[in-house]
Amino acid sequence: MVRKRVIVSGTVQGVFFRDTCRREALAHGVSGWVRNLPGGDVEAVFEGAEDAVAAMVRWARTGPAAAEVRAVEVREETGTPQDLPGFEVRPTPRDAI
Repeated sequence: MVRKRVIVSGTVQGVFFRDTCRREALAHGVSGWVRNLPGGDVEAVFEGAEDAVAAMVRWARTGPAAAEVRAVEVREETGTPQDLPGFEVRPTPRDAI
């Protein structure tokens, strides 16, 4: 079990990135979450089998058809995965609005 956090930059808001990410994650058996960030980026946490998480990181590099991904920052999260249930779309962080 691995856990990775990604920050995706480009035209990634308003293009169904979060919902498509949720559907892709569920199809790969990956748990975690995705949310928009105030500056226009999208942040996601992927947790699951190494190959499934790697598939989600690859997907994030292109996103849905309408997205224009310019950069993806991937952070390996150390420690024990949190064993998150399912995959959810989270709201933009309140403290960042």
